[in-house]
Amino acid sequence: MKKVLIKLLLVVTSTSLLGCAELNNQDVGTISGGVIGGLVGSQFGGGSGQLVAIGAGTLVGAYLGGSIGKSMDDADRARMTVAFERNANGQPTYWQNQRTGAAYTVVPIQNVDYHGNRYCREYRSTANIAGKKEQVYGTACRQPDGSWKIVNSH
Repeated sequence: MKKVLIKLLLVVTSTSLLGCAELNNQDVGTISGGVIGGLVGSQFGGGSGQLVAIGAGTLVGAYLGGSIGKSMDDADRARMTVAFERNANGQPTYWQNQRTGAAYTVVPIQNVDYHGNRYCREYRSTANIAGKKEQVYGTACRQPDGSWKIVNSH
């Protein structure tokens, strides 16, 4: 029961934070990574040891998730936008940022309706940053001005 409550608290907290303000990629990555890390940490130990595992998992996940978002610059976000706009479902886009050396893959998975916006796509993104590989699943929606905004990621 305690594990379920901890998981629920992590999910509710992250959902609340994601819904409160305009977040950039680093913010979304940090929050998502922290939640996932906390959930993984909750599977280990018991009592105070479990709390330490949750805390450590949350910190490590937040750091890794934030590094992905932080490493993406405007050119990387533009490449993602092109993939969301033009790629067929399942068709990947690959690129390497010449400035940072980070390598990315983005694959639109399916078109979805997200909170009434019919122009959204679920996607899978893989980033290889300084030899560390991270994978993110999310949803991006086309905005009224034609830009794409990541509205959900984990």
